[in-house]
Amino acid sequence: MKLNKEKFKSDYKRKLMNTFAEEIDTASKLHKYFALGGLVRDYVTENWVNTNKYYMESGEKQVYYFSMEFLIGRLLGSNLLNLGIRELCYEGLTELGIDLNELEEVENDAGLGNGGLGRLAACFLDSMASIGVPGHGCGIRYKYGLFEQKIVDGYQVEIPDYWLRDGNVWQIKKENKAVEVRFGGNVRATYETGRLSFIHENYEPVRAVPYDTPVVGYDKNMVNTLRLWSAEPVDYEFDFSTFSRGDYLKAAAYRTSVESISQVLYPDDSNFEGRLLRLKQQYFFVSAGLQSIVRSYKKSGLPMNEFHKHTAIHINDTHPSVAVAELMRILVDIEELSWEEAWHITTNTMAYTNHTILSEALEKWPVDMFMKLLPRIYMIIEEINKRFCEELSRRYPGQNGKINSMSIINDGVIKMAYLAIVGSHSVNGVAKLHTEILKNQELNNFYQVFPEKFNNKTNGITHRRWLMKANPKLTEALNHTIGTNWIKNPNELGKLENFKTDKSLQRKIASIKKENKLQFSNMLKAKYGIDIDPNSIFDVQVKRLHAYKRQVLNILHIMYLYNKLKENPNLDIVPRTFFFGAKASPSYHLAKQTIKLINTVANKINNDQSINGKLKVIFLENYSVSLAEKVIPCADVSEQISTASKEASGTGNMKFMMNGAITVATLDGANVEMKDSVGEDNIVIFGLKANEVISYNKYGGYSAFDIYNNDMRVKRILDQLVDGSLGVSSGEFKNIHESLLMFNDEYFVLKDFDAYVKAQEKIDTLYRDPAKWNEMCIMNIAHSGIFSSDNTIREYSKDIWGTRELKSVPVID
Repeated sequence: MKLNKEKFKSDYKRKLMNTFAEEIDTASKLHKYFALGGLVRDYVTENWVNTNKYYMESGEKQVYYFSMEFLIGRLLGSNLLNLGIRELCYEGLTELGIDLNELEEVENDAGLGNGGLGRLAACFLDSMASIGVPGHGCGIRYKYGLFEQKIVDGYQVEIPDYWLRDGNVWQIKKENKAVEVRFGGNVRATYETGRLSFIHENYEPVRAVPYDTPVVGYDKNMVNTLRLWSAEPVDYEFDFSTFSRGDYLKAAAYRTSVESISQVLYPDDSNFEGRLLRLKQQYFFVSAGLQSIVRSYKKSGLPMNEFHKHTAIHINDTHPSVAVAELMRILVDIEELSWEEAWHITTNTMAYTNHTILSEALEKWPVDMFMKLLPRIYMIIEEINKRFCEELSRRYPGQNGKINSMSIINDGVIKMAYLAIVGSHSVNGVAKLHTEILKNQELNNFYQVFPEKFNNKTNGITHRRWLMKANPKLTEALNHTIGTNWIKNPNELGKLENFKTDKSLQRKIASIKKENKLQFSNMLKAKYGIDIDPNSIFDVQVKRLHAYKRQVLNILHIMYLYNKLKENPNLDIVPRTFFFGAKASPSYHLAKQTIKLINTVANKINNDQSINGKLKVIFLENYSVSLAEKVIPCADVSEQISTASKEASGTGNMKFMMNGAITVATLDGANVEMKDSVGEDNIVIFGLKANEVISYNKYGGYSAFDIYNNDMRVKRILDQLVDGSLGVSSGEFKNIHESLLMFNDEYFVLKDFDAYVKAQEKIDTLYRDPAKWNEMCIMNIAHSGIFSSDNTIREYSKDIWGTRELKSVPVID
């Protein structure tokens, strides 16, 4: 955007004055941040309004990305970057006596997600706006997010993450765009004017109010929208009549029930009430989003039977799959289309991304619960399933077992992933390996029926946030070496390979990494009081905590190294600092126990002077996007060690690769494509392959006790979990011990232990050769461009959505 420093300074002082009636000298840091954020939002508003107006008047096909999570992190820095004014603002604020870096730290991370699913959705929104795809996000405006993690005596303690405590400068409440969402009640069928109609009665109404956030494209006048819905009582003001009649509890219960819908990300679903609330959340934002989309579409004057030609709706994982039935409800019950015409529109509008093969993530709802909460939606799913099973009967006559196994409703549950597959025109996996597993294993029956629907779209990350914003010094070095074209065409990072043996570049890359490590070490010293050696290998595993991601394998190896050092304090190993960062679901007890184990081992190692500081273990409390932006640029080693066949793709692996870390990995998810891209010499691969894991699971033949009894390293480590030698009670880690032995090591931790030890020994050897190590770093950066989400979105746009890439948005008078 066109802006000079003097105008910015004048604008900023005026904004601070008009918003808070303060001058710079008396304003708090919070007010200075809000003034800057408000000014930046002002700068983008004209383009935002113009973009929406163009979409409305042109009939341009638009994508609506439905997701339970949008882990957008902090927006100030990324918006300044995408507008191309960060340096100008930095200099202007410096002249006003303000540190822009300090203001960026004031912003709370948006509590809108947990892990890779939400971060992917955020990357996709950034890429859509930056490459010119008309696309918007649709989700929930969680009041509290997941939770804020505190570590107390090594245990995870959850406290509310009230990220909205100070307000949110980026969101605009759109009261006039509110819609009503209905729960419960009963459905009455009537036959009027020659048509069967369905009337929903005695329902509980909920008012869905949208909050819009601008999604700023990089170096474009295009601004898309993230629309998040908040649940409010239909009578927003105090219901005095109900209260005055004495129905105090009824009035309070209704308000509490409604507001709980958008209260917290992922309520505890270990009980009935939690599962019911989660189902409510899913239908709430799906219904609100679809009603809003249809209303906006009708205002454009385009015919309803062409809805799918102008609208693409993407179901991000199984959570929003009720969108299939909800769109059918709107088209059949409200727009009065025939079932056949509505189904044609729905299936050509919807597309579904499957992110996992883990059964717990493939939503299944008890029929009784679903029918009571969403009676009309259940009727529609029942009709969809009836017609689908009739189609299967014609295809597979007499094969009732096969038909039952594919039925959307079976054994008293509704299988939402099946609904998404049947009701979409596209079903994609998120890495080549993952897609092949879906086609040939997990969803093979559906692939046989709908082979044309299945396709692969490997996940990606936005290089603007994860390289340009997170690692500006590396960005500057890349610009100096290969020019700046890679910023808009990230595949051009490949030119860096020509400089892999360039000593000057190698020294520069190593110097930047060292500087990042030193800066991070100083920050952690202030936070944890632990001295960290910036010359040590920074070995990092930061991701959602789950047994299949195998943080346990990592910590068992650390225990093994510690045992070796206790036997021989002079052991010749490169000093290593291991970093962990993860939140465990509050009801996932094994994961929470793993956090306790990591912190227990860390406490023992970090306070043992006899090992001469050769090992340190740090658990990064309350892992977040903003913390990831600090730790990833300083990582030497990226731990991507999930059980092969279990991780759909991964995106953390790509972020570390783009910042020059060396990956230790199983051949799982996108690790396979990373290995193919960067070459086997520039990644450290270990462990069972996907087909081996699948074979063991199918045919058996693996005994964890055999390894325990025959590998003394493993036996010693596992015994230490339960013999009190870690300084805690012998029963503290009983569940971890039993998961590995009594339940036969479901995720093959012990089976892969020896291979993992050898992989870590290889890392130690490679790091001792700076020239080789720096060459590997450069090669990883060079080959990371293909994992930019810009490339991924181009594939979605071309192969699934049928949208155009706009060079710019014409100005509408």
